[in-house]
Amino acid sequence: MPLSYEHQVSLLTDILNNHQTDCCGSVAECEQLERLIKSLMVNTQIDAGVKTVLEEVYRYSQGGRNSSDLDSHILSHQNQLAQWVEDIGQLS
Repeated sequence: MPLSYEHQVSLLTDILNNHQTDCCGSVAECEQLERLIKSLMVNTQIDAGVKTVLEEVYRYSQGGRNSSDLDSHILSHQNQLAQWVEDIGQLS
């Protein structure tokens, strides 16, 4: 059973919140972010502002997936993580 738009956004923000509060994460979480974003981006009713944020998060997740030090990657994006969660919450 596929996740609804609301559940996808909730899962996306949960992972980003965990990265922000824990300052660590896993490659699997980065891959999950990418899958969620790909799924959300095909939604024709999604707001353009949300798409912009999703594109930024996608680049972040790709960087994390390919990083030799994922925790440092997450730590270096602390301000963006908080902003993305806020932006997605306001726009979705």
